[in-house]
Amino acid sequence: MTGVSAQNSSKQPSAAKLRAKARAAMKKDIMQARTYLKAGNNLEKAEQMMKKHLADSANVRNERLWLIMFDAVRKQYDQGNEKLYLKQKYDTAALFNLTKKMFDILEAFDSIDALPNERGEVKPQYRKRHAEFLDSYRNNLYNGGVYFIGKQKFSEAYTFFDTYLDAAYHPLFEQYNYSSNDTRMPEAAYWAVYCGYKMQQPKATLHHAYFALKDTAHYELMLQYLADTYQLEGDTARYVATLREGFEKYPEMKFFFNRLVDFYGTRQQWENVLQIADEALLKDSADLEAKVVRSTALLNTSRYDDCISYSDQLIAQYDSIADPYFNSGMASYYRAIEIDKNLKLTTKQRQTMQNYYKQAMTRLQRYRQLAPDQQERWALPLYTIYLNLNMGKEFDEINQLIKQNGHLKR
Repeated sequence: MTGVSAQNSSKQPSAAKLRAKARAAMKKDIMQARTYLKAGNNLEKAEQMMKKHLADSANVRNERLWLIMFDAVRKQYDQGNEKLYLKQKYDTAALFNLTKKMFDILEAFDSIDALPNERGEVKPQYRKRHAEFLDSYRNNLYNGGVYFIGKQKFSEAYTFFDTYLDAAYHPLFEQYNYSSNDTRMPEAAYWAVYCGYKMQQPKATLHHAYFALKDTAHYELMLQYLADTYQLEGDTARYVATLREGFEKYPEMKFFFNRLVDFYGTRQQWENVLQIADEALLKDSADLEAKVVRSTALLNTSRYDDCISYSDQLIAQYDSIADPYFNSGMASYYRAIEIDKNLKLTTKQRQTMQNYYKQAMTRLQRYRQLAPDQQERWALPLYTIYLNLNMGKEFDEINQLIKQNGHLKR
């Protein structure tokens, strides 16, 4: 058995032979790729041949592979661009993708070109030449991003803006100092944030937020995107801080006001809701939405007398808006309940209580008319009111309604 194994082993090619075979295959492919380049055909095939050899870590420092692959892509771009210029049929998206591919190849190659030589020196040979070439095509990255946004392809668009922006930090383009000299950076960053937001990917949304916030034309939208992203991430502190900034700077935009009211209201932090409403009314005293929110906040902070007075003012001005009726009615209802808790009532107290119930009744009956689908809000208070005012017919009707709707618990 040992002899057989040794015999089989001797038939296996040595590592040296395998390497020699691979080098021969690579040399053959390089020659073939150059032939394709010279003839201007099979360019994609030439690109893939070089890419295959670069996938082997043993070849990653072979500059010929990199440069031939780049030339194959560059010539594809030139041919496509010529077709578009001559108004021949060609895929615009393909041209933009070739632009990005040229950046990807030369940026990757630059990291190879900048590796220390045998003497430990870092002397990239191609950096200046390649940077000058790519700089003349960099606007195509921006235009490619805009193109793919128009196609609702936000993932593809993001990669273009990301490449455009990351060039500012790549050693290959150090001489251009894009961060300071490129006035388009903030706008490109905004679009990158927009794409990340559309993809619902917080990491992509926030990656270029620093530059995007310098785009004054889109600052208000940026705050909206950031607020939604922080909410998606569960970052409550930044979410509220962003809403606060938006509310201060853009009080007319209801996005920030409504989100703050919702945030504090769902947490029963009604003092904060009242504060937000008061701030909004200082900015715009005619803000009806803020007025209604203030009415609701007064009710939920147990400022019943203030709530009745303020809500009745709103009713006098806007008699077809439902919430002020509810707030005034419930404030009157709670004032009656407070009095009703006493074991012994004076005649005056009983009369006051009855008056509050009657006042609550008129408001809640009107609220019922305006918001008939909100039974869970008006049914039980009216039930109690009719009971206390000995209104048999009305009580029977509301009692029957509650029985029919089992979800309305007494």
